[in-house]
Amino acid sequence: MIDAVLLESLSVAALVVVLVCAVVRPFRWPEAAFAVPAAGIVVAAGGIPIAEVREEAARLGPVIGFLAAVLVLAKLCDDEGLFHACGTWMARWSRRRPHRLLGAVFALASLITAVLSLDATVVLLTPVVFATAARMGVRPRPHVYAGAHLSNTASLLLPVSNLTNLLAFTATGLTFTRFALLMTLPWLAAIAVEYAVFHRFFAAELDAPADPAGAEEPAELPLFALVTVAATLAGFVVASALGIDPAWSAAAGAAVMAVRALARRHTTPAAIVRSADVPFLAFVLALGVVVRAVVDNGLGRALGNVLPDGTTLPALLGIAALATLLANLINNLPAVLALVPLAAPSGPGAILAVLLGVNIGPNLTYAGSLATLLWRRIAHHHDHDVRLKEFTLLGLFTVPLALLASTLALWASLKITGE
Repeated sequence: MIDAVLLESLSVAALVVVLVCAVVRPFRWPEAAFAVPAAGIVVAAGGIPIAEVREEAARLGPVIGFLAAVLVLAKLCDDEGLFHACGTWMARWSRRRPHRLLGAVFALASLITAVLSLDATVVLLTPVVFATAARMGVRPRPHVYAGAHLSNTASLLLPVSNLTNLLAFTATGLTFTRFALLMTLPWLAAIAVEYAVFHRFFAAELDAPADPAGAEEPAELPLFALVTVAATLAGFVVASALGIDPAWSAAAGAAVMAVRALARRHTTPAAIVRSADVPFLAFVLALGVVVRAVVDNGLGRALGNVLPDGTTLPALLGIAALATLLANLINNLPAVLALVPLAAPSGPGAILAVLLGVNIGPNLTYAGSLATLLWRRIAHHHDHDVRLKEFTLLGLFTVPLALLASTLALWASLKITGE
Protein backbone atom coordinates (compact mmCIF):
# COMPACT_ATOMS: atom_id res chain seq x y z
CA MET A 1 0.00 0.00 0.00
CA ILE A 2 2.83 2.37 0.87
CA ASP A 3 4.55 1.55 -2.42
CA ALA A 4 1.36 2.30 -4.34
CA VAL A 5 0.95 5.65 -2.59
CA LEU A 6 4.57 6.55 -3.25
CA LEU A 7 4.28 5.66 -6.93
CA GLU A 8 1.12 7.72 -7.25
CA SER A 9 2.79 10.69 -5.54
CA LEU A 10 5.90 10.37 -7.70
CA SER A 11 3.87 10.18 -10.91
CA VAL A 12 1.79 13.24 -9.98
CA ALA A 13 4.91 15.17 -8.95
CA ALA A 14 6.57 14.32 -12.27
CA LEU A 15 3.52 15.54 -14.20
CA VAL A 16 3.41 18.79 -12.22
CA VAL A 17 7.11 19.42 -12.87
CA VAL A 18 6.71 18.74 -16.59
CA LEU A 19 3.69 21.06 -16.93
CA VAL A 20 5.16 23.89 -14.85
CA CYS A 21 8.42 23.77 -16.80
CA ALA A 22 6.49 23.70 -20.09
CA VAL A 23 4.72 26.91 -19.03
CA VAL A 24 7.69 28.73 -17.46
CA ARG A 25 10.48 27.24 -19.61
CA PRO A 26 13.37 27.86 -17.16
CA PHE A 27 16.61 28.95 -18.84
CA ARG A 28 14.61 28.97 -22.12
CA TRP A 29 15.19 25.23 -22.37
CA PRO A 30 12.78 23.21 -24.56
CA GLU A 31 9.96 21.33 -22.88
CA ALA A 32 11.68 18.00 -23.60
CA ALA A 33 14.62 18.93 -21.36
CA PHE A 34 12.33 18.40 -18.37
CA ALA A 35 9.80 15.90 -19.70
CA VAL A 36 12.27 13.23 -20.86
CA PRO A 37 14.15 13.00 -17.51
CA ALA A 38 10.82 13.02 -15.64
CA ALA A 39 9.58 10.10 -17.74
CA GLY A 40 12.85 8.29 -17.13
CA ILE A 41 12.55 8.70 -13.37
CA VAL A 42 8.95 7.44 -13.37
CA VAL A 43 9.93 4.38 -15.43
CA ALA A 44 13.01 3.66 -13.30
CA ALA A 45 10.93 3.86 -10.11
CA GLY A 46 8.42 1.35 -11.42
CA GLY A 47 5.59 3.82 -11.93
CA ILE A 48 4.94 2.26 -15.34
CA PRO A 49 6.22 -1.13 -16.55
CA ILE A 50 8.55 -1.24 -19.57
CA ALA A 51 5.93 -3.21 -21.51
CA GLU A 52 3.45 -0.36 -21.09
CA VAL A 53 6.09 2.18 -22.11
CA ARG A 54 6.54 0.26 -25.35
CA GLU A 55 2.75 0.12 -25.76
CA GLU A 56 2.46 3.88 -25.25
CA ALA A 57 5.31 4.54 -27.67
CA ALA A 58 3.65 2.33 -30.29
CA ARG A 59 0.35 4.17 -29.81
CA LEU A 60 1.89 7.63 -29.99
CA GLY A 61 4.39 6.83 -32.76
CA PRO A 62 2.05 7.46 -35.73
CA VAL A 63 0.70 10.60 -34.03
CA ILE A 64 4.20 11.99 -33.54
CA GLY A 65 5.13 11.10 -37.12
CA PHE A 66 2.06 12.90 -38.41
CA LEU A 67 2.80 15.97 -36.29
CA ALA A 68 6.38 16.14 -37.62
CA ALA A 69 5.17 15.91 -41.22
CA VAL A 70 2.55 18.63 -40.77
CA LEU A 71 5.04 20.98 -39.10
CA VAL A 72 7.41 20.53 -42.04
CA LEU A 73 4.58 20.99 -44.56
CA ALA A 74 3.37 24.19 -42.88
CA LYS A 75 6.89 25.68 -42.72
CA LEU A 76 7.59 24.92 -46.39
CA CYS A 77 4.23 26.45 -47.34
CA ASP A 78 5.28 29.53 -45.42
CA ASP A 79 8.58 29.61 -47.32
CA GLU A 80 6.59 29.45 -50.57
CA GLY A 81 4.70 32.59 -49.52
CA LEU A 82 1.35 31.04 -48.66
CA PHE A 83 0.92 32.92 -45.39
CA HIS A 84 2.15 36.19 -46.86
CA ALA A 85 -0.49 35.77 -49.56
CA CYS A 86 -3.06 35.24 -46.79
CA GLY A 87 -2.05 38.57 -45.24
CA THR A 88 -2.31 40.35 -48.58
CA TRP A 89 -5.74 38.88 -49.18
CA MET A 90 -6.91 39.91 -45.71
CA ALA A 91 -5.77 43.51 -46.28
CA ARG A 92 -7.37 43.77 -49.73
CA TRP A 93 -10.65 42.14 -48.73
CA SER A 94 -10.95 44.23 -45.56
CA ARG A 95 -10.87 47.54 -47.45
CA ARG A 96 -9.22 49.15 -44.41
CA ARG A 97 -12.22 48.36 -42.20
CA PRO A 98 -11.42 46.62 -38.89
CA HIS A 99 -14.73 44.73 -38.79
CA ARG A 100 -14.04 43.17 -42.18
CA LEU A 101 -10.48 42.34 -41.14
CA LEU A 102 -11.78 40.45 -38.11
CA GLY A 103 -14.03 38.43 -40.40
CA ALA A 104 -11.07 37.68 -42.69
CA VAL A 105 -8.92 36.59 -39.74
CA PHE A 106 -11.71 34.33 -38.49
CA ALA A 107 -12.13 32.74 -41.92
CA LEU A 108 -8.42 32.17 -42.56
CA ALA A 109 -7.52 31.12 -39.02
CA SER A 110 -10.39 28.62 -38.98
CA LEU A 111 -9.39 27.16 -42.35
CA ILE A 112 -5.65 27.03 -41.62
CA THR A 113 -6.22 25.50 -38.18
CA ALA A 114 -8.52 22.83 -39.60
CA VAL A 115 -6.28 21.85 -42.53
CA LEU A 116 -2.71 22.56 -41.38
CA SER A 117 -3.25 22.24 -37.61
CA LEU A 118 -3.32 24.84 -34.88
CA ASP A 119 0.48 25.15 -34.84
CA ALA A 120 0.40 26.75 -38.29
CA THR A 121 -2.12 29.33 -37.09
CA VAL A 122 -0.13 30.22 -33.98
CA VAL A 123 3.40 30.18 -35.38
CA LEU A 124 2.90 31.28 -38.99
CA LEU A 125 -0.38 33.21 -39.23
CA THR A 126 0.00 35.30 -36.03
CA PRO A 127 3.01 37.29 -37.33
CA VAL A 128 1.11 37.85 -40.59
CA VAL A 129 -1.87 39.23 -38.63
CA PHE A 130 0.42 41.65 -36.79
CA ALA A 131 1.95 42.83 -40.07
CA THR A 132 -1.44 43.19 -41.77
CA ALA A 133 -2.91 45.20 -38.88
CA ALA A 134 0.13 47.51 -38.89
CA ARG A 135 -0.08 48.04 -42.66
CA MET A 136 -3.81 48.81 -42.41
CA GLY A 137 -3.29 51.08 -39.38
CA VAL A 138 -5.82 49.26 -37.20
CA ARG A 139 -5.56 48.14 -33.59
CA PRO A 140 -4.20 44.59 -33.59
CA ARG A 141 -5.70 43.31 -30.33
CA PRO A 142 -9.03 41.83 -31.63
CA HIS A 143 -7.35 40.15 -34.59
CA VAL A 144 -4.41 38.77 -32.63
CA TYR A 145 -6.69 37.39 -29.90
CA ALA A 146 -8.84 35.83 -32.63
CA GLY A 147 -5.84 33.83 -33.81
CA ALA A 148 -5.21 32.54 -30.29
CA HIS A 149 -8.82 31.50 -29.71
CA LEU A 150 -9.33 29.95 -33.13
CA SER A 151 -6.13 27.92 -32.90
CA ASN A 152 -8.01 26.03 -30.18
CA THR A 153 -11.70 26.34 -31.10
CA ALA A 154 -11.33 25.84 -34.86
CA SER A 155 -9.30 22.67 -34.35
CA LEU A 156 -12.49 20.66 -33.81
CA LEU A 157 -13.19 19.87 -37.45
CA LEU A 158 -10.71 17.23 -38.62
CA PRO A 159 -8.69 14.47 -36.96
CA VAL A 160 -5.55 16.23 -38.21
CA SER A 161 -6.41 19.70 -36.89
CA ASN A 162 -4.98 19.23 -33.42
CA LEU A 163 -2.71 16.83 -31.60
CA THR A 164 -5.56 16.15 -29.17
CA ASN A 165 -7.73 14.98 -32.10
CA LEU A 166 -4.98 12.71 -33.36
CA LEU A 167 -4.56 11.18 -29.91
CA ALA A 168 -8.29 10.42 -29.77
CA PHE A 169 -9.00 9.56 -33.41
CA THR A 170 -8.15 5.85 -33.31
CA ALA A 171 -10.21 5.34 -30.15
CA THR A 172 -13.31 6.78 -31.85
CA GLY A 173 -13.36 4.00 -34.45
CA LEU A 174 -14.54 6.58 -36.99
CA THR A 175 -13.26 7.17 -40.51
CA PHE A 176 -11.74 10.51 -41.42
CA THR A 177 -14.88 11.66 -43.24
CA ARG A 178 -17.22 10.38 -40.53
CA PHE A 179 -15.26 12.29 -37.88
CA ALA A 180 -15.43 15.47 -39.98
CA LEU A 181 -19.16 15.00 -40.62
CA LEU A 182 -19.96 14.68 -36.92
CA MET A 183 -17.78 17.65 -35.98
CA THR A 184 -18.90 20.08 -38.69
CA LEU A 185 -21.91 21.43 -36.78
CA PRO A 186 -20.01 21.76 -33.46
CA TRP A 187 -17.16 23.47 -35.34
CA LEU A 188 -19.48 26.00 -36.98
CA ALA A 189 -21.43 26.60 -33.76
CA ALA A 190 -18.32 27.27 -31.68
CA ILE A 191 -16.81 29.64 -34.27
CA ALA A 192 -20.11 31.52 -34.62
CA VAL A 193 -20.27 32.09 -30.85
CA GLU A 194 -16.65 33.28 -30.76
CA TYR A 195 -17.31 35.69 -33.65
CA ALA A 196 -20.38 37.20 -31.99
CA VAL A 197 -18.62 37.63 -28.64
CA PHE A 198 -15.52 39.16 -30.23
CA HIS A 199 -17.62 41.82 -31.99
CA ARG A 200 -19.13 42.89 -28.67
CA PHE A 201 -16.00 42.49 -26.53
CA PHE A 202 -13.72 44.47 -28.87
CA ALA A 203 -16.32 46.97 -30.09
CA ALA A 204 -14.16 50.03 -29.28
CA GLU A 205 -11.11 48.74 -31.18
CA LEU A 206 -13.20 47.61 -34.15
CA ASP A 207 -14.97 50.98 -34.39
CA ALA A 208 -11.70 52.96 -34.32
CA PRO A 209 -10.78 54.48 -37.72
CA ALA A 210 -7.90 52.97 -39.68
CA ASP A 211 -4.70 54.89 -40.39
CA PRO A 212 -2.99 53.05 -43.28
CA ALA A 213 0.79 52.94 -43.15
CA GLY A 214 1.40 52.03 -46.78
CA ALA A 215 -0.05 51.06 -50.14
CA GLU A 216 -1.70 47.71 -50.72
CA GLU A 217 0.56 44.95 -52.00
CA PRO A 218 -0.32 42.95 -55.11
CA ALA A 219 -1.54 39.47 -54.32
CA GLU A 220 0.69 36.60 -55.48
CA LEU A 221 -0.90 33.18 -55.20
CA PRO A 222 1.54 30.33 -54.39
CA LEU A 223 -0.29 27.83 -56.58
CA PHE A 224 2.07 24.90 -56.01
CA ALA A 225 1.71 25.15 -52.22
CA LEU A 226 -2.08 25.41 -52.46
CA VAL A 227 -2.33 22.39 -54.77
CA THR A 228 -0.03 20.34 -52.51
CA VAL A 229 -2.08 21.17 -49.40
CA ALA A 230 -5.32 20.32 -51.23
CA ALA A 231 -3.85 17.03 -52.45
CA THR A 232 -2.62 16.21 -48.94
CA LEU A 233 -6.07 16.85 -47.50
CA ALA A 234 -7.62 14.62 -50.16
CA GLY A 235 -4.99 12.04 -49.28
CA PHE A 236 -6.21 12.03 -45.68
CA VAL A 237 -9.69 11.06 -46.84
CA VAL A 238 -8.46 8.35 -49.22
CA ALA A 239 -6.00 6.94 -46.67
CA SER A 240 -8.71 6.73 -44.02
CA ALA A 241 -11.03 4.89 -46.41
CA LEU A 242 -8.26 2.39 -47.17
CA GLY A 243 -7.30 1.95 -43.51
CA ILE A 244 -3.93 3.68 -43.98
CA ASP A 245 -2.59 5.96 -41.26
CA PRO A 246 -2.96 9.68 -42.19
CA ALA A 247 0.70 10.20 -41.25
CA TRP A 248 1.65 8.72 -44.63
CA SER A 249 -0.42 11.31 -46.50
CA ALA A 250 1.11 14.12 -44.45
CA ALA A 251 4.58 12.72 -45.07
CA ALA A 252 3.90 12.57 -48.83
CA GLY A 253 2.78 16.21 -48.89
CA ALA A 254 5.80 17.31 -46.88
CA ALA A 255 8.11 15.28 -49.14
CA VAL A 256 6.73 16.89 -52.30
CA MET A 257 7.25 20.37 -50.87
CA ALA A 258 10.70 19.46 -49.53
CA VAL A 259 11.95 18.06 -52.85
CA ARG A 260 10.83 21.20 -54.67
CA ALA A 261 12.35 23.52 -52.06
CA LEU A 262 15.65 21.61 -52.02
CA ALA A 263 15.83 21.50 -55.81
CA ARG A 264 15.32 25.26 -55.98
CA ARG A 265 17.73 25.80 -53.07
CA HIS A 266 15.07 27.58 -51.04
CA THR A 267 15.89 25.48 -47.98
CA THR A 268 18.41 23.02 -46.61
CA PRO A 269 18.10 19.53 -45.08
CA ALA A 270 19.06 20.99 -41.69
CA ALA A 271 16.29 23.60 -41.93
CA ILE A 272 13.75 20.90 -42.75
CA VAL A 273 14.81 18.87 -39.72
CA ARG A 274 14.56 21.98 -37.50
CA SER A 275 11.04 22.69 -38.75
CA ALA A 276 9.97 19.22 -37.53
CA ASP A 277 10.70 20.45 -33.97
CA VAL A 278 12.23 17.21 -32.72
CA PRO A 279 12.46 18.42 -29.09
CA PHE A 280 8.71 19.01 -29.05
CA LEU A 281 8.10 15.55 -30.48
CA ALA A 282 10.20 14.07 -27.68
CA PHE A 283 8.18 16.13 -25.21
CA VAL A 284 4.91 14.65 -26.51
CA LEU A 285 6.21 11.10 -26.14
CA ALA A 286 7.62 11.71 -22.65
CA LEU A 287 4.42 13.44 -21.57
CA GLY A 288 2.42 10.45 -22.76
CA VAL A 289 4.52 8.12 -20.61
CA VAL A 290 4.16 10.33 -17.51
CA VAL A 291 0.40 10.73 -17.98
CA ARG A 292 0.01 6.96 -18.45
CA ALA A 293 1.79 6.47 -15.10
CA VAL A 294 -0.49 9.02 -13.39
CA VAL A 295 -3.62 7.42 -14.83
CA ASP A 296 -2.55 3.88 -13.94
CA ASN A 297 -1.61 4.89 -10.40
CA GLY A 298 -4.87 6.50 -9.31
CA LEU A 299 -6.09 9.33 -11.56
CA GLY A 300 -7.91 6.89 -13.84
CA ARG A 301 -10.02 5.54 -10.96
CA ALA A 302 -10.80 9.06 -9.70
CA LEU A 303 -11.88 10.31 -13.13
CA GLY A 304 -13.84 7.13 -13.80
CA ASN A 305 -15.96 7.83 -10.73
CA VAL A 306 -17.05 11.27 -11.99
CA LEU A 307 -17.10 10.86 -15.78
CA PRO A 308 -20.71 10.53 -17.03
CA ASP A 309 -21.68 7.41 -19.00
CA GLY A 310 -23.53 7.39 -22.31
CA THR A 311 -24.22 10.00 -24.98
CA THR A 312 -27.42 11.64 -23.79
CA LEU A 313 -27.34 15.43 -23.87
CA PRO A 314 -26.72 15.75 -20.08
CA ALA A 315 -23.93 13.16 -20.34
CA LEU A 316 -22.27 14.96 -23.24
CA LEU A 317 -22.48 18.27 -21.39
CA GLY A 318 -20.96 16.67 -18.29
CA ILE A 319 -18.13 15.06 -20.26
CA ALA A 320 -17.31 18.32 -22.06
CA ALA A 321 -17.38 20.27 -18.79
CA LEU A 322 -15.09 17.77 -17.04
CA ALA A 323 -12.68 17.83 -20.00
CA THR A 324 -12.64 21.64 -19.88
CA LEU A 325 -11.87 21.65 -16.17
CA LEU A 326 -9.12 19.06 -16.52
CA ALA A 327 -7.57 20.84 -19.51
CA ASN A 328 -7.24 24.05 -17.52
CA LEU A 329 -5.87 22.23 -14.46
CA ILE A 330 -3.27 20.00 -16.14
CA ASN A 331 -3.21 21.18 -19.82
CA ASN A 332 -5.25 19.72 -22.65
CA LEU A 333 -2.72 17.09 -23.82
CA PRO A 334 -2.61 15.23 -20.48
CA ALA A 335 -6.36 15.72 -20.18
CA VAL A 336 -7.13 13.96 -23.47
CA LEU A 337 -4.65 11.18 -22.71
CA ALA A 338 -6.37 10.59 -19.36
CA LEU A 339 -10.00 10.89 -20.47
CA VAL A 340 -10.16 9.15 -23.85
CA PRO A 341 -9.64 5.59 -22.51
CA LEU A 342 -12.34 6.22 -19.90
CA ALA A 343 -14.82 7.69 -22.39
CA ALA A 344 -14.23 5.07 -25.10
CA PRO A 345 -16.70 2.46 -23.71
CA SER A 346 -19.53 4.98 -24.17
CA GLY A 347 -18.82 5.24 -27.90
CA PRO A 348 -17.44 7.84 -30.32
CA GLY A 349 -19.90 10.52 -29.21
CA ALA A 350 -18.40 10.56 -25.72
CA ILE A 351 -14.87 10.85 -27.09
CA LEU A 352 -15.93 13.72 -29.35
CA ALA A 353 -17.42 15.46 -26.29
CA VAL A 354 -14.02 15.12 -24.60
CA LEU A 355 -12.48 16.85 -27.62
CA LEU A 356 -14.97 19.71 -27.33
CA GLY A 357 -13.76 20.29 -23.79
CA VAL A 358 -10.03 19.95 -24.42
CA ASN A 359 -10.12 22.07 -27.61
CA ILE A 360 -12.48 24.89 -26.63
CA GLY A 361 -11.76 24.87 -22.89
CA PRO A 362 -8.09 26.02 -23.12
CA ASN A 363 -9.25 29.49 -24.20
CA LEU A 364 -10.08 30.06 -20.54
CA THR A 365 -6.50 30.16 -19.20
CA TYR A 366 -2.95 30.55 -20.50
CA ALA A 367 -1.97 27.09 -19.32
CA GLY A 368 -4.90 25.34 -21.01
CA SER A 369 -2.91 24.46 -24.13
CA LEU A 370 0.66 24.66 -25.34
CA ALA A 371 -0.59 26.55 -28.40
CA THR A 372 -1.81 29.41 -26.18
CA LEU A 373 1.52 29.55 -24.37
CA LEU A 374 3.34 29.68 -27.70
CA TRP A 375 0.97 32.39 -28.96
CA ARG A 376 1.71 34.48 -25.87
CA ARG A 377 5.46 34.25 -26.53
CA ILE A 378 4.96 35.33 -30.15
CA ALA A 379 2.77 38.25 -29.05
CA HIS A 380 5.45 39.40 -26.59
CA HIS A 381 8.06 39.10 -29.35
CA HIS A 382 5.98 41.64 -31.32
CA ASP A 383 5.89 43.96 -28.28
CA HIS A 384 2.20 43.28 -27.75
CA ASP A 385 1.02 43.37 -24.17
CA VAL A 386 -1.13 40.31 -23.39
CA ARG A 387 -3.13 41.14 -20.29
CA LEU A 388 -4.04 38.22 -18.05
CA LYS A 389 -7.24 39.89 -16.84
CA GLU A 390 -8.43 40.63 -20.37
CA PHE A 391 -7.52 37.16 -21.65
CA THR A 392 -9.37 35.48 -18.78
CA LEU A 393 -12.41 37.74 -19.07
CA LEU A 394 -12.67 37.07 -22.79
CA GLY A 395 -12.43 33.34 -22.02
CA LEU A 396 -15.22 33.58 -19.46
CA PHE A 397 -17.47 35.15 -22.10
CA THR A 398 -16.59 32.74 -24.93
CA VAL A 399 -15.82 29.31 -23.45
CA PRO A 400 -19.11 28.49 -21.64
CA LEU A 401 -21.25 29.71 -24.55
CA ALA A 402 -19.12 28.02 -27.22
CA LEU A 403 -19.02 24.80 -25.21
CA LEU A 404 -22.79 24.78 -24.76
CA ALA A 405 -23.48 25.56 -28.42
CA SER A 406 -21.01 23.00 -29.75
CA THR A 407 -22.20 20.26 -27.38
CA LEU A 408 -25.80 20.84 -28.45
CA ALA A 409 -24.63 20.69 -32.07
CA LEU A 410 -22.73 17.44 -31.40
CA TRP A 411 -25.79 15.88 -29.78
CA ALA A 412 -27.86 16.91 -32.82
CA SER A 413 -25.23 15.48 -35.21
CA LEU A 414 -25.24 12.17 -33.35
CA LYS A 415 -29.04 12.01 -33.51
CA ILE A 416 -29.14 12.92 -37.21
CA THR A 417 -26.51 10.34 -38.21
CA GLY A 418 -27.71 7.68 -35.79
CA GLU A 419 -24.24 7.28 -34.30
